[in-house]
Amino acid sequence: MTIAAAAYPIDWQDSWAGYQLKIAHWIEDAVGQGADLLVFPEYGAMELASLAGRDVAMDIQGSMRAVSERMEEMSAFLSGLAAQHKVYILGPSGPCFDPAFSRPVNRALFFTPDGVQIPHDKQIMTRWERDPMDVQGGAPLTVMETMLGKIGVLICYDSEFPLLGRTLIEAGAEIILVPSATEGLSGYTRVRVGAMARALEGQCIVVHAPTQGSAEWNEVVDVNTGAAAIYGPPDMGFPENGILAEGRFDTPGWTIAEVDLAALHNVRRDGQVLNKTHWNEQESRILRVTNVTL
Repeated sequence: MTIAAAAYPIDWQDSWAGYQLKIAHWIEDAVGQGADLLVFPEYGAMELASLAGRDVAMDIQGSMRAVSERMEEMSAFLSGLAAQHKVYILGPSGPCFDPAFSRPVNRALFFTPDGVQIPHDKQIMTRWERDPMDVQGGAPLTVMETMLGKIGVLICYDSEFPLLGRTLIEAGAEIILVPSATEGLSGYTRVRVGAMARALEGQCIVVHAPTQGSAEWNEVVDVNTGAAAIYGPPDMGFPENGILAEGRFDTPGWTIAEVDLAALHNVRRDGQVLNKTHWNEQESRILRVTNVTL
């Protein structure tokens, strides 16, 4: 399969039609490069706040609600594009005021070529999401069995927690999608290192798609740093550094990689190391920790 990870710029939108043109162009570009699976970033939907005007867009809570009110419309449009181009798409995440939760959740929707939509919610909130955004963790993690393989999602900060990744791997995940939004190099690096670690220990494919550029009109995505990348286990059949493809830093566009799940299965079965198989051996070892005073 061919996977495309977006380094996606947050732009001011003057109209819904303009937003549709932008998204359609991005998807057509990836499809033109042979993509079967397209991954947009965390909080990529925040540019929809601009449609409510600058005063709303500049207010954190107001902009979150404005985006939530547009999510259904955005989802219908993306679902149509997934069906039109016969591709799988993880749409840009955004705040969702779901009545099942007391506060908004950070939600990305996964679209299939046959019209199915699967929501994926962020599990663990960053300090900024806790205050001032007041976003909460959403529904449990999900693994989707698709024609491309078994796919899970860890939104940004979630990728930095090994047990979340392990939960997806134990549920059968072969590909983990990591949409992100990070302001500085340190934040981007944390997600990058987390994504690469999940690919190593889970012997899986991890797709990292970040936001790009500046949007001074919205504090949630005012500064965006990073590069898109697709990672695998640094083992036989994969690059020695585990990087299948990596885009240019702070440069919008798609990063594309060919992924062979047969090679992944081979590594899991008979790799130079067997991290996935040997994971459970940690349990007996961590019980033996001894404290020594020197």
